[in-house]
Amino acid sequence: MERGDVPYLLNGAFRRLAYVSFGNPDNPPVICVHGLTRNGRDFDVLAQALSDAYFVICPDLPGRGASDWLPEGGLYQPASYVVALGHLLAAIGRPVVWIGTSLGGMCGMALAATEGSPIRQLVLNDVGPFIPRAALARIRDYMALGDPPGFADLAEVEAYLRRVHAPFGPMTDADWAHMARHSSRAGADGLLRLHYDPAIAEPIRASEPADTDLWALWPAIKAPVLVIRGAESDLLLAETVEQMEVSRAESYVVPGVGHAPSLTDEATIARIRRFIV
Repeated sequence: MERGDVPYLLNGAFRRLAYVSFGNPDNPPVICVHGLTRNGRDFDVLAQALSDAYFVICPDLPGRGASDWLPEGGLYQPASYVVALGHLLAAIGRPVVWIGTSLGGMCGMALAATEGSPIRQLVLNDVGPFIPRAALARIRDYMALGDPPGFADLAEVEAYLRRVHAPFGPMTDADWAHMARHSSRAGADGLLRLHYDPAIAEPIRASEPADTDLWALWPAIKAPVLVIRGAESDLLLAETVEQMEVSRAESYVVPGVGHAPSLTDEATIARIRRFIV
């Protein structure tokens, strides 16, 4: 695993988008982009599995992980993430496979729909062109609670993550421990805190949840699509997947999982590998 970063211009200043990469840089590139409060290390298992044949790049979205925090909470919007990720695509300079979980998949759809997009295949993990209001309300209510004041140790971090991300899966004890290790940072007071800027919640708290309809983007996406759904997901509905299938998408359902599949089990990794070959 190697660490790196690319600069991107946003709101009149250059900022830094950090990433970790796996595999030989000469191999075909795969970009893995995480969800709302997560970071690029969520993809370590998948990235290691694909690194024999691909160069896998896992960025931290702005305000998460090792990437720069933004000066205003209002900047934490999908448009800002697309700008940062567009710079990453430009730096790579080659056609890529895009694997995006939730927010990462929304960014992938936006970039894949642009003229001249370098995205040659798109894997959408538990997200599609329609997101129901009820799921967004659940996310807003969770974000409105605010972050815990701090954790004494990684065991407390893990217990918190197991509670708030209970629908994730399938997850082993080792997966949860890995998530806790990479989801926390040391505060000045010696306590551990979640590894993102708390201000990422500001736009979500300020908005009234409503159905998000991105179907207008869908016809512009020319890349082949694989959509992965957690069988119990409230964010990606079964009927949305059916509509995506009608317009050429392939689908795969992970049983016993909500939002979102962790992409760590052998069966899901094998399905992704078959699609991107």
